[in-house]
Amino acid sequence: MDGQELEAFAYHTPPEIRGRKGVQHPVVIVGAGPVGLAAAIDLALHGVRCIVLDDNDRVSAGSRAICWAKRTLEIFDRLGVGERMVAKGVTWQVGRVYHRDEELYSFDLLPERGHKMPAFINLQQYYVEHYLVARAAQFPDLIEIRWKNELVGLRQAERSVLLEVDTPDGRYELEALWVLAADGARSAARRALGLEFAGHVFEEKFLIADVRMRADYPSDRRFWFQPTFDPAESVLIHRQPDEIFRIDFQLGWDADTEAERQPARVMERVRHVVGPNVKFELEWCSIYTFQCARLERFVHGRVLFVGDSAHVVSPFGARGGNGGIQDVDNLCWKLALVLQSRAPEALLESYDCERVRACEENIRHSSRTTRFMTPKTPMERQLRDAVLALAREFPFARTLVNSGRLSRPCSLAGLSSIVADEAAVAGSMAPGTACADAPLVRTDGGPTWLLESIGGDFTVLTFAASAAELGRLEGEQRAAGLDLPLRVLVPAATRPGA
Repeated sequence: MDGQELEAFAYHTPPEIRGRKGVQHPVVIVGAGPVGLAAAIDLALHGVRCIVLDDNDRVSAGSRAICWAKRTLEIFDRLGVGERMVAKGVTWQVGRVYHRDEELYSFDLLPERGHKMPAFINLQQYYVEHYLVARAAQFPDLIEIRWKNELVGLRQAERSVLLEVDTPDGRYELEALWVLAADGARSAARRALGLEFAGHVFEEKFLIADVRMRADYPSDRRFWFQPTFDPAESVLIHRQPDEIFRIDFQLGWDADTEAERQPARVMERVRHVVGPNVKFELEWCSIYTFQCARLERFVHGRVLFVGDSAHVVSPFGARGGNGGIQDVDNLCWKLALVLQSRAPEALLESYDCERVRACEENIRHSSRTTRFMTPKTPMERQLRDAVLALAREFPFARTLVNSGRLSRPCSLAGLSSIVADEAAVAGSMAPGTACADAPLVRTDGGPTWLLESIGGDFTVLTFAASAAELGRLEGEQRAAGLDLPLRVLVPAATRPGA
């Protein structure tokens, strides 16, 4: 499978069209992109049934989102597709920044070796969706994907949501206790509720081209300000699987969109990058502008917004798709507890609070990147150019160069939903931060990883300096009657049997 050979999924007449009535579904997810499919799998892992609606019958054409960050890969690994993604993707951790024809500096996003998941992989969105669809098929009793089922209406009742769905066989109505809107930046669910984004639209135009070619280019992320080989304001290159390269050109706010999207013009720009003697094929291209914006709230009654339906950012920094998967990771366990009557509905307010915090951080970084890349006044341009000139020689100036602050998980420290750590406990892995992964050795001598050991449930994680302390901790857990898995980390030399 590649961008030109997309598998078509079968449409089946929904049972509601055939006359089934009166069924109230726990969850309906609108949108079968990476975020919607990930949510369906996450809910299934918690034993929650759902229906996924999508107006198409194929995975996404074109590579679209390609950069998947370490934290997102760890979430995908918990969902059962992480290793497959890493095996197919192009792994990278080094970024290089150029000004004209000179390399200013490079950075390493994961200088420490020995991690299970890399800093980033590049993998086309259609592969990610394909893997998620295959994984969802492993839950036939919990996940039903309805292709060619388009949401055309939505209204909230007192204790449920009613959805109107259009299909090749006509329209029908679904009732759900909860709806997850994962239907992207042009969300039909958001439109049905009359909700609008608040934020800023950037007028700068970008050309994105995926080309297939055989080239001995490194997997490093490479970004040029004011390249000498093309009139673009900036150029970004990412290597993908299948000898596909993503090339992103900053055209300027006043570029002629119709002229720039012509294949001959696109291929001319690509030749500027790869050279006149390199053979290539144009796989896919698009011209886009973007906005940095979000809904004021992500929880609206019984409709929960995730991914691009809730927030949109610039593509520089890879914060869009990664942020959406991290939305899912935050939301689904909470929704499962609510559906299982193990937590009040008020728990879902913590999803809104925590992911709005993360969204604001992503928008802040994306907006700063865009302002640096696209100076709007002579003074802004003079400042940007001075920073680039200084960065050639002075390390302090390199911290001011902004070609995209790459996706990292947000810290939730300070929010009311996060319990502060004890003063005696110090370290970067504090409450409200993503748990770091690390290689472990099981008591039977076999290798494992910290995140694998924790799994997707509440777990008591503690550290013991000796076998005696390990016994004491286990005794305290029994005395407290805690119905939680206990994971105790001890130095290898002190583990039982060592």
